[in-house]
Amino acid sequence: MRLAFMGSPEFSVPALRALHAAGHEIVMVYCQPPRPAGRGQKETPCPVHRAALELGLPVRTPARVRKDATEHAAFAALDLDAAIVAAYGLILPPAMLEAPRRGCINIHASLLPRWRGAGPIQAAILAGDSESGITIMRMDAGLDTGPMLLRAAVPLTDRTTTPELHDALAALGGPLALRALEEQPAPVPQPEDGVTYAPKLGKEDGRLDWTQPADALARRVRALNPWPGTFFRHGEDTLRLLAAGSEPATAAAAPGTVLDSVPRIACGESVLRLERLQRAGRGALPAGEFLRGYMLPPGAVLG
Repeated sequence: MRLAFMGSPEFSVPALRALHAAGHEIVMVYCQPPRPAGRGQKETPCPVHRAALELGLPVRTPARVRKDATEHAAFAALDLDAAIVAAYGLILPPAMLEAPRRGCINIHASLLPRWRGAGPIQAAILAGDSESGITIMRMDAGLDTGPMLLRAAVPLTDRTTTPELHDALAALGGPLALRALEEQPAPVPQPEDGVTYAPKLGKEDGRLDWTQPADALARRVRALNPWPGTFFRHGEDTLRLLAAGSEPATAAAAPGTVLDSVPRIACGESVLRLERLQRAGRGALPAGEFLRGYMLPPGAVLG
């Protein structure tokens, strides 16, 4: 088929490669513009941009498309059978959604209608869901509200991390999108029950609140690393927590109290076992190695 591909982050790259390898004619790749990155703040293309150049595909990087009639006309002139969209990062207006003969087909990283929105991978882990997955949907003007074409689920455990789930879903998206193109399944409206939204995350979402249950904090650590990261205060220091687990409490203590040299921290319910830590400007270390160079004494109360 004659396709456009629209995506930006690393999540989208396997789908682009799968469509290309299957022999579809990708006449244009759309992605976010290059942005400053690294210490030198050099303009750097996004992962999809780099992959498209490697595959010899043409690339467009408009900063906005919603109200740009010139972009709408250029998109319509591509004469597409379909556009495949995977975490593009820009809202497509009706003029673009309706231009391809078979519309715009989205690879969404959740089992819709659960976790519509910007952060579905993290939201599934934060909520303690037993499964996540990929939904292939026909896009409409709403936020992830379009009819579904195909779905595939993956199980989640109490140790699943965002990087692990990200990679599993990224690998699943391309083959499922190919199936949707080949099989042309009938669109099925999303059910009205079970709708939830996954908001865009920011740095403050990573602040650990010791009054919460330990299992909720352990999920937050698994969900929000590597970005935006989870952290807490000890004196004047901000410490990043990159891995943790929950355990039953054996004695009562105020939330935030360091209980022992493991270290375990008292929470609103149960205790949190710190497993991997990092100070600003230093490398991440297992908790035992970290505490050989940093004092976190039993009885201290963490911010």
